[in-house]
Amino acid sequence: MKLSQTTVTILMADDDEDDHILVREALRESQLLIDLHIVSNGEELLNYLHHRGLYTDKSQAPRPGLILLDLNMPKKNGLEVLRDIKTNPLFRRIPVIVLSTSNDKEDIYRTYDLGANSFITKPVTFTALVEIMKNIGKYWFEIVQLPLESVG
Repeated sequence: MKLSQTTVTILMADDDEDDHILVREALRESQLLIDLHIVSNGEELLNYLHHRGLYTDKSQAPRPGLILLDLNMPKKNGLEVLRDIKTNPLFRRIPVIVLSTSNDKEDIYRTYDLGANSFITKPVTFTALVEIMKNIGKYWFEIVQLPLESVG
């Protein structure tokens, strides 16, 4: 089964520059048709979604088909952002994958209670990260149907 020829936008919210580089490289290695946009904190993520501030140009901030969300970020943490996304009718259909260094059961329970679609603990090796990105791509872009456009 081949991936759709449509490029899917992923919005990643993570304050760790090294993680930005690693995820970008892992997605490149996975050979998925992904348009990756990265923000460094929860406020930026919400500004991106609402097209505020630096993100007013919708062509430069397209609606994401998937959000990769870190929990521990400055300004507005991942749990607060997840709550905002999943309670907003405009954004609640966007799948959110929590990608965190945490493997604390409370964090896992809280994210699912708030509507996260998946919780993945960040792997230690780059090879494992590439494998996770391939699996995310296969599952989210080959197997499931995503609500890529907002409806009414």
